[in-house]
Amino acid sequence: MSAGRDFLGPYRLVRLVRSGQTCQIWEAVREGETGRLALKILLEHQRKNKHQIGMLKREAEIGSQLDSPYLIRVFEFNNSFGLPFVAMELFNAKNLKQEMRENSERIAFYATEIIRRCAKALGYMHEHDWIHCDVKPDNYLVNEKAEIKLIDFAISQRWKKKAGLMGFLGGGTKNISGTRSYMSPEQIRGKGLDPRSDIYSLGCLIYEMLSGKLPYAGVSADDLLSKHLRAQVPNVAAVNKSVSSDMANLIQEMMAKKPNDRPESIDAFLKKFKAIQVYRPGQKPEDPDAKNANTEDKKS
Repeated sequence: MSAGRDFLGPYRLVRLVRSGQTCQIWEAVREGETGRLALKILLEHQRKNKHQIGMLKREAEIGSQLDSPYLIRVFEFNNSFGLPFVAMELFNAKNLKQEMRENSERIAFYATEIIRRCAKALGYMHEHDWIHCDVKPDNYLVNEKAEIKLIDFAISQRWKKKAGLMGFLGGGTKNISGTRSYMSPEQIRGKGLDPRSDIYSLGCLIYEMLSGKLPYAGVSADDLLSKHLRAQVPNVAAVNKSVSSDMANLIQEMMAKKPNDRPESIDAFLKKFKAIQVYRPGQKPEDPDAKNANTEDKKS
């Protein structure tokens, strides 16, 4: 780091939160301030990678325009101190993918609230003319109170509504970005996108959250993409019999191959979601914290 091992410009690095293939997340304090924030810093071997620098800069440019309690707040992009980084809100939580793996009972208990909040995050983006384009459990942080923050806006795209029709600004693209396990058919085909593409991906996320499995698996990348394009939409209630038929049907609607067969907006989805129960009567999982507390009381 330019100002010493524990500093990056005016930021003092407090602790490493997590490390990925291209970036590290550090908890940090800005000189002269007391509040903590997070720095997303490119790894040293990536610091001259123009593509990665561009992605980081784009994430900051988009994120700094957005202000919602359901989205991580982004403050600045900086490339003045030897390592490109983005300064953003610190939210001490693991991502939803990790929580599903490590605390599945808690995620199951809070499923209704988590789903609602995940949708609200996307609804805010859509209302402000953005499609996230990479909706997946890894891009939602969730804490013990089931509060969530949507992160990573690097491949988000503008969209606009004209004469009742939704359309992606700029049309299709040859360079398809996204995560294969959650990509909508139109995203895979490189066609124009609108919020219904995010709704498809959210359906995949909800399916995984309620079943513990991805909706589709493939023997290769191409096989996986082919299933998103052509395979029958799976029924989550066939995997988890506690899930209500109404919830299973709603997920299938979200994951319809044709955008016109999906809920037309996040508001339309939330209206349907509010009218149903995630679990069948009497099948909602127990609160794991209460269960653990009762166990401790019996021991004492």
